Amino acid sequence: MISKKEKLCPGAPMKRITNSNRSAGTGLISYKPSCSINENQSWPRKIIHIDMDAFFAAVEQRDNPKLIGKPVVVGGDPFGRGVVSTASYEARKFGIHSAMPAAQARRLCPQAIFVKPHFEKYHEVSVRVMSILHQHTDLVESISLDEAYLDVTEHKFGIHDPEVIALLIKQNILAVTKLTASAGVAPNLFLAKVASDFNKPDGLTVIRPDQITDFLENLPVRKIPGVGPKTEARLLALGIKTCGELAGVSASFLVEKFGKTGRWLHQTAQGIDEREVEPYTESKQYSTEETFEKNITTLPPLRAKLEEYAEHIYCGLKEEGRMGRTVVVKVKYHDFELITRSFTLDHEPKNWREIYQIARELLEKKTLAGKKPVRLLGLGLGSLHEIGKREKVAQRDLFDQSELLTEMKGI
Repeated sequence: MISKKEKLCPGAPMKRITNSNRSAGTGLISYKPSCSINENQSWPRKIIHIDMDAFFAAVEQRDNPKLIGKPVVVGGDPFGRGVVSTASYEARKFGIHSAMPAAQARRLCPQAIFVKPHFEKYHEVSVRVMSILHQHTDLVESISLDEAYLDVTEHKFGIHDPEVIALLIKQNILAVTKLTASAGVAPNLFLAKVASDFNKPDGLTVIRPDQITDFLENLPVRKIPGVGPKTEARLLALGIKTCGELAGVSASFLVEKFGKTGRWLHQTAQGIDEREVEPYTESKQYSTEETFEKNITTLPPLRAKLEEYAEHIYCGLKEEGRMGRTVVVKVKYHDFELITRSFTLDHEPKNWREIYQIARELLEKKTLAGKKPVRLLGLGLGSLHEIGKREKVAQRDLFDQSELLTEMKGI
């Protein structure tokens, strides 16, 4: 029987990059591309999605060898109201995941080692990673500290095969940071995102243009970034389990059942995604957000997340010599309703706690969080300027991407 991976690249089964593929003593990867690019195969675009593996936990394990191989949970106090930021793969085997209450994580894995986040350190590593990506193309869209899209259709060094480019990026990241990353290569952002998650950790998965239909045929609908448990349940109730089955349903039927989301679901199931990689613009925003694996129904874990985001944003901007005065909170409810709420200070925030306090007040007084389940939470700082230099405030929606765009990027 032909395996799924063999089917993706006839005659040359796709390989998974693992630690065992590395040449002894070099720290680099010895790997032969699964399928060389040729003139007969047309790539409309060459998109790479890079995703660092269990980023916060991996950094902690790298810097403290005693943590290697142990279930590590980066996040808040497990004896209080802390929330999990990242769990190592050893901890994930116990069912621990991001946004889970730390107390619950402790119950699932009593032997887990809890580590307080060190955002300045994570930001420093992230800057190095993003610098590596920019060596290959200027079209880099940073989604978070540990995740980015690249459009390498036109490569700076003239390399034509995007699989080779992804391999070089993985090698460079490993050599510079001593950390692994997973990469997905595909003709569009949606497929690249799914591919990067296909063989984690330390994986490389390529979906070439002529492989899209085969790849999606048996892919569970839950694997579509933006399809959460409730949407999955509604699809399953309709007898739709895979992207192949979803693509076979008419767009009008899906629109009838899901509204505007239905049209997006129909296109996504066919591997259609026309979004472009949007390079980061320094003057525009500094924000972070997260789509939770499970909807959050109470305020304490959301407060803990805002605290985490505020520290990350403040430390990141401080290191860049910039600061902002407009605090923006973004909330997406379980029914996909998306809102933003903002407040502009008349001074630079003195510390991250000031940002947190404003964000918390916006969350609790200006949203329905705690009353309606929340699937996504974001925090941003706008009106950016060099520290000490006051600029005219320009009200902006720091999260100006559309609802569907945000969902598909899985931020």
